[in-house]
Amino acid sequence: MTPMTSFRDKLSLAGKVAVVTGGAGILGQKFCAGLAEFGAKVAVVDVDETSAGTLAARLVSDYSVEAIGVSCDIAERESVNAMLNKVVTALGGVDILHNNAATKSSDLAAFFAPFEEVSLENWREVMSVNLDGAFLVSQAVGRQMIAQGRGGSIINTSSIYGILGADKRIYEGSHYLGREINTPAVYAASKAGLLGLTRYLSTYWAEHNIRVNAITPGGVFSGQNDEFRTRYSARIPMGRMAESDEMVSALLFLASDASSYITGQNIVVDGGLSAW
Repeated sequence: MTPMTSFRDKLSLAGKVAVVTGGAGILGQKFCAGLAEFGAKVAVVDVDETSAGTLAARLVSDYSVEAIGVSCDIAERESVNAMLNKVVTALGGVDILHNNAATKSSDLAAFFAPFEEVSLENWREVMSVNLDGAFLVSQAVGRQMIAQGRGGSIINTSSIYGILGADKRIYEGSHYLGREINTPAVYAASKAGLLGLTRYLSTYWAEHNIRVNAITPGGVFSGQNDEFRTRYSARIPMGRMAESDEMVSALLFLASDASSYITGQNIVVDGGLSAW
């Protein structure tokens, strides 16, 4: 008699190596913790070397897994290649890549400027991380996965504004990071571009059993003022913003063998916003 499939085992990430870019960020920390809890060895990749190292040490302590922090500017090919060499040397390869890094640029005023006033320099700076960085890291890690010959899973973090237009009404009276905010066009364009890259790579690397999918978070509460929370929540069928923890399960599913026949897909975690 053929043994029954263990569905619980399919969700295990024991023995797998996961690379998370933007790993020290608000969502990145949660993603890294979830991967470690499910048994993965985790490379916390971030431009902030100190924060990446601190989080990696905490993962080792909390979950008894191997973890390292690696500084990397994902917009630079040499930095990406150096990061990957460190990961492979320390952890033995790569099985899971989470392209999670994103930037608001070095100039918040320029980032949140009205579209008519956006500079080409700011546009290119954001694209260099949000989209070019995902290209460079995917290219390097995909090459490594092919060489390993054991397949892999790549997950890209998009955004609700990669699939929907921004509703300017929710930003009236809204503040975050000590200033008025909006959703810049460059952010929306970069996140939509990630979905195109996801679909392309899913078919391109399918023959190597490398699956490529995306998760699309809706609005996650991270300190926005009450006016923003109220206006945003009124647009959501479930009536509230997401908590950062609520993004992690989608990542774990796509990273694991529980999603072994899923590629080229986008899991939207938005409380129903895109269905309304």
